Amino acid sequence: MVIGVTMVNVLPGKERAAYNELHRIEGIKDIYHVFGEYDFVVIIEVEDLGHLNYIVDLIRETEDVTATQTIVGAELK
Repeated sequence: MVIGVTMVNVLPGKERAAYNELHRIEGIKDIYHVFGEYDFVVIIEVEDLGHLNYIVDLIRETEDVTATQTIVGAELK
């Protein structure tokens, strides 16, 4: 299991449209609308790093998305 946290910026005034588009992407576990440097924090939970990359590419291709930054989670034991 791979967890990714992607911070997303969208065009001004397009937050709801972007949220609706992101919500349709399979593999996205949670979407949080936040205030500050980013508009959304997206939690991605997938089987492997390749699938995480695929999901992040889908996010970047979303019409109203202008920028992303992704952090890959690691498990501590």
